Amino acid sequence: MRLPPSAPQSGVPGPRRPPSSDSGPPARGRTEAPGRPRPETPGRAVPPRRRRGAPQEPLPGRRGRRPAKQASKGRKALLWTGGVMAFVLVAGAGAAYFYIEHLNNNIASVSDDGASTGGFEKDKAINILLIGTDKRTGAGNEKYGDAGSVGHADTTILLHVSKDRSNATALSIPRDLIVDIPDCPTTQEDGSQKVIPGTPRTRFNTSLGQDGRTPSCTMRTVTELTGVKPDNFMVADFNAVKTLTSAVGGVEVCLGKDIDDPDSHLKLSKGNHTIEGEQALAFVRTRHSVGFGGDLSRIGLQQQFLSALMRKLKDNDTLSSPSKMLDLAEAGTKALTVDSQLSSIGKLKDLGLELGKLNTKNLTFATTPVIDNPAEKVPTTVVLNDSSAPQVFSMIKNDVSFTAVKEKKKKEAAAVAARLKGTKSAASEVRVRIMNGGAVAGSAQETLSWLQNEEGVSKSENAGNAPASLAKTTLEYAPDQADQARRLADIMGLPGSALKPGESVENAQGVPAMTLTLGKDFKGAGASQTTPTKAPADVDRSTADKVECAE
Repeated sequence: MRLPPSAPQSGVPGPRRPPSSDSGPPARGRTEAPGRPRPETPGRAVPPRRRRGAPQEPLPGRRGRRPAKQASKGRKALLWTGGVMAFVLVAGAGAAYFYIEHLNNNIASVSDDGASTGGFEKDKAINILLIGTDKRTGAGNEKYGDAGSVGHADTTILLHVSKDRSNATALSIPRDLIVDIPDCPTTQEDGSQKVIPGTPRTRFNTSLGQDGRTPSCTMRTVTELTGVKPDNFMVADFNAVKTLTSAVGGVEVCLGKDIDDPDSHLKLSKGNHTIEGEQALAFVRTRHSVGFGGDLSRIGLQQQFLSALMRKLKDNDTLSSPSKMLDLAEAGTKALTVDSQLSSIGKLKDLGLELGKLNTKNLTFATTPVIDNPAEKVPTTVVLNDSSAPQVFSMIKNDVSFTAVKEKKKKEAAAVAARLKGTKSAASEVRVRIMNGGAVAGSAQETLSWLQNEEGVSKSENAGNAPASLAKTTLEYAPDQADQARRLADIMGLPGSALKPGESVENAQGVPAMTLTLGKDFKGAGASQTTPTKAPADVDRSTADKVECAE
């Protein structure tokens, strides 16, 4: 989650670009049927920030004279803990099942406007967008910067939780990153729909608040930037930092030097400190006194703070204190605004059960790789580092851990990689049918031309559209075609996971052939499809189980 700056930053408008189109006449050869893109359907209109109730859930009962069964510490940890600010809300929400109706009425929600996946699912990887806004609402907050600000997406974290819940990545997106903000269909206060025009080449933080943009606009911008479509979002303001840290009795942070920052009002000596309330807010807002004095340095400070908050939630003192758990439940449900797909205690509890399975040593905080904006003589903004940012986004999109994970998962990965080992046939002996299963229209024909004209795979053909769309590109082959499969994988940069031992089919000449189906992840003819297995060396990252001192 992120936390407000000393002052909001204005956008950096640039020339508007015409919409691009990847479609066009197919290359010479057999014609491919048009692609079948699945249009996004806007979500049902939901009035902004509505508060809603839920049916009363029954209290846990007893049978006869048998005493109530006490939950184990492990069970409590599962129910009450998680990571980052999302974990705080979920932990509190799950704790207070005995006054669900009251907590339901605490929850504020706004429409996702069709920008999400429709909500997280228990048997899939989870992507939650955590947004910290610098909107100065609430008692005492008018003293920070522009009291009349409509707020920005001032701190943004994409929290990815792996499908098997063995690891998670919290990726910070710098507020001053230059991005293209897309058009944003938005639900207005009266329930009507409005499309807020996008803005090319502007600061990321203007994806919220500016021009009436809602969190769904920030969600669309993240999808445009990373290729990852979030399942849900949570938004926090200044009050969230103050109330949540007080609810858990403060969090411990470490400073490598004395800090006296008049802008954030933080004054602390070198060493360890337990902070809460106003002091916690000052800590996460400080930037001029740490690192290089910019937003990227503050991101590191905020990641340290969130790590400390998560460790405090895992602490037995927090889990075993009824008063702290009740305070956390009350503060958590009041502190954050969630999307309309996540606006009940039941949903939050389910999310908490999933997030609570994580081990802090496998939660990695990372920052989107960026460089100074080369278009500015005195850089005040940043742009993506094209040499490493795509690799980071690909790892999150393909559910690849930034940390060491369970041995079982390593063995499974080794078994998949083994499919690529062995003899390879000559390219001229590879027989393959190419189908479009969700890639850009024209991809099958483009790939056919590339394989035949540049790679010598002459025994190939375009088989049109696949019967159904696939998320990932696959190559199905019979056991006696394994050497052909390894050669084609080598040519196309296919990972072992793309190779699917199965059956061959007859091609147009009635000869057995493999089937290559280009999925939604297909990057184009000649582009490697292999997903990175580890983060780039230059990516700033840390794990939530380690205490680091801010310099």
